[in-house]
Amino acid sequence: MTNLDKPVYSSSKIRPRKQFGQHWLQSDKVLNKILLAGQLQPSDRILEIGPGTGNLTRLILPFVESLTAVEIDRDLCEKLRKTMTQKNFQLIEGSILDIPIPSQTNKVIANIPYNITGEILKRLLGTLAEPVQQFEQIVLLVQKEIGDRLAAKAGHKAYNALSVKMQYLADCQFICDVPASAFYPPPKVNSAVVRIIPRPPVTPASDPKFLERLLTLGFATKRKMLRNNLIAEIDRDRLVLILESMGINGQVRAEDLDVTQWVALSEAVIQSKITLV
Repeated sequence: MTNLDKPVYSSSKIRPRKQFGQHWLQSDKVLNKILLAGQLQPSDRILEIGPGTGNLTRLILPFVESLTAVEIDRDLCEKLRKTMTQKNFQLIEGSILDIPIPSQTNKVIANIPYNITGEILKRLLGTLAEPVQQFEQIVLLVQKEIGDRLAAKAGHKAYNALSVKMQYLADCQFICDVPASAFYPPPKVNSAVVRIIPRPPVTPASDPKFLERLLTLGFATKRKMLRNNLIAEIDRDRLVLILESMGINGQVRAEDLDVTQWVALSEAVIQSKITLV
């Protein structure tokens, strides 16, 4: 183990619990990369999800106005209450999926449980139809597969419906890879740090729920062409005409369209339905 990857806090007295998806980050090198990615300011009010043993929490606290940590593990909460005595630290015991998001927080920095990543993203960013605009910036440690999807561009093998949805709601940036050896216990997958900057949609959809339905259908079978995947919504030949009018090949697949093109396609299909009535 190198000096940069040395454990920064002993967790030997508390065993990670599989039911909570606990893998505690112990690499000093990665912790500092997360800290830098947060672009912390003295006025920041941080929300940390799953502080665990407090390794990241201790690094953040000196640089911000406040940090509110949400931890579901009762034993860890008891430990944190005894060891985290800083005045700008607040602890909430519970699940981030069940409690109200603290309204005073403006940034999120967290090593989240991988088994509820989708639900956490939805809580922090909302949906296409009901976006959440509370946070200036969100820095997450996620499974590498998810990190790749969040930042992937159209045409990349990692690009999927999640990529489009998140990039509709925010700018997503890949910060760094994180090996399994950086955690205790090591997870079975590699990880990544991503920075998400929520913003209003660059090109808003007139019917975000319909756009979401198209994405679900379009990416249902990635190897199939859109004209086959979207048959439940629009006739193949009519869709080909729409695509060609947009300057897009009629044999295009879902992963070939960027966010702006997906929104434009959604609008065109809606207009086509109106015309047929």
